[in-house]
Amino acid sequence: MVQAVNTGIDESVSKRINVTLPDSVVEELEQWADNQGRSLANLAAFLLESSLKEAKAKGEIPTQEFPAQQKKPRSDK
Repeated sequence: MVQAVNTGIDESVSKRINVTLPDSVVEELEQWADNQGRSLANLAAFLLESSLKEAKAKGEIPTQEFPAQQKKPRSDK
């Protein structure tokens, strides 16, 4: 499930996602977030954004916005 959230801070809209993780991973992430003085959600968002930027820089994923929404040619054969 993805939910749009308007924070009121600026014109952009953030999305919420639900992620299921093993307990051990959550515990380690909670410790890491606590050590950095941030929330688990904030740490998770930071890690996802950092990983996305790194993958784009390495050419591992397309840099276009929303490539999954592009229409693919239909094959009737």
